[in-house]
Amino acid sequence: MRLFEGLNVTIPYKKDILGFLDQISPEAVQIGAVNCIRVERKNSQNILHGFNTDHTGFIESLKPQLQPHHKKALILGNGGSSLAVRFALKAVNISYTVISRKKNCNDVLTYEEVDESLIRSHFLIINTTPLGMFPDTDQCPDIPYSFLGNQHLLFDLIYNPEETLFLKKGRDSGAQTVNGIKMLEIQAEASWEIWNNVLMC
Repeated sequence: MRLFEGLNVTIPYKKDILGFLDQISPEAVQIGAVNCIRVERKNSQNILHGFNTDHTGFIESLKPQLQPHHKKALILGNGGSSLAVRFALKAVNISYTVISRKKNCNDVLTYEEVDESLIRSHFLIINTTPLGMFPDTDQCPDIPYSFLGNQHLLFDLIYNPEETLFLKKGRDSGAQTVNGIKMLEIQAEASWEIWNNVLMC
């Protein structure tokens, strides 16, 4: 008997789960991370299908906020959620620079390298890290917030609390801010459709 149709995967397991799956959707293969699993019963065996609905949730919640000057983004974090964000930004032709604690490849910068010039040339800044998530609400990514202005859009994938310290610092500097609740809702709806064989992401 199959007890459930599927499940969602959260940080920090979105990349680690890949090795346990039987099939992975083309988008999830390109992204390199899975956040949605559908369970299929076949020949008395459970077949695990991996999908990624994070990229759908992210881009559909970001699009209404975008302005013509949002052409370059800083992605804070280098985990599974970051991979989905990169995939989504490519789809809408927004270039990006990834910021991480460790410089593990040539196209990733460390937080120490984020200076005034980088902030002022990237008007979209996305936090994909868990910094600031409940209960550690006194934390935030270490970037120079004083260089933010009213042309900046700060997007935090976190939705608990509603306003993270990252978003508060952005708002205090005049930036537009968006939390991750709409992204959560959209990806959840996409996952529900996958579990019920309505949508194949």
